[in-house]
Amino acid sequence: MGLKTAFFIMATAVFAMPATAAPPDPAASFPAKMQAFALYGDSAIPNSKPGPDNETGADTGWIQKVSHPAIQVYLPAKVKATGASVLIIPGGGYAGLTFEYEGVEQAKYFVDHGIAAFVLKYRLPSDLTMADKSIGPLQDAQQGLRFIRLHAGQWNLDPARVGVVGYSAGGHVASTLATHFQKSYIANPEHVSLRPDFQVLVYPVISMDAKITHMDSRNALLGPSPSDALVKDFSNDQQVTRETPPALILHAADDQLVDIDNSIAYLEALRHAGVPVEARFFEKGQHGLFLMPRDRWQWAIIDWLTSDGWLSPRPKTPAD
Repeated sequence: MGLKTAFFIMATAVFAMPATAAPPDPAASFPAKMQAFALYGDSAIPNSKPGPDNETGADTGWIQKVSHPAIQVYLPAKVKATGASVLIIPGGGYAGLTFEYEGVEQAKYFVDHGIAAFVLKYRLPSDLTMADKSIGPLQDAQQGLRFIRLHAGQWNLDPARVGVVGYSAGGHVASTLATHFQKSYIANPEHVSLRPDFQVLVYPVISMDAKITHMDSRNALLGPSPSDALVKDFSNDQQVTRETPPALILHAADDQLVDIDNSIAYLEALRHAGVPVEARFFEKGQHGLFLMPRDRWQWAIIDWLTSDGWLSPRPKTPAD
């Protein structure tokens, strides 16, 4: 083989080599920085009386006197993103928000599993700040769900895989959202669906029935002497229909603050309505499930979301 021939073969081999792939974007491996938004943007807050913002506790994780609702956005790393998202509603007995433990910390857990998380700082019932305090938290939950779906395209989220996760009294807000979605309590000119696609309720308040409710939550939301009609309307086990979204319920049998009968009543109502439901009841854990390793009960949520297919694209339907 001559020198010219050898050079031609080597040159041909070099030019025939495939182009090397672009190096991966390091930013795709890390979650986005948290973003915070006023829940209603520049619009007026519905059902709100004018007055000063007296909110306290933002630096402690226990927030009180919320009258200006907001939403925090936690997006997963692009390499992990599943397209699913959750609206997280912290509890606090309608007297405050356990915002750090039942909001921010939970959001980071979901993000680590590729699920976008939106933490709702909702208005706490107060006759001083609302014309009708019983619907204030529900209004903010509906607006939170609307906010997610309106921004789904911007953040590469699937608007058909948006769930709600509620803890304690936040579980009451979440189950109210899941059972009262046919009526819009907010302005919704785009006719965005206000029905969550699934619901996860963790040691939730469900009923306003004096026999099993958390009375401090009931008194804060409905007042000391609510009518029978109001009690029934906000007893969400009595508002279940076949259109109520699928549910996972977690609760400890030894919960001394919120009776597990709340979860049992909701489980039975969902089951009899033909709504897919799974409950995981733990022997010991107390309220907040503080006596259990956190990964035990948190993993139960991811396991359910995975087994029910919420972390994968849903098949298209003719309506789509």
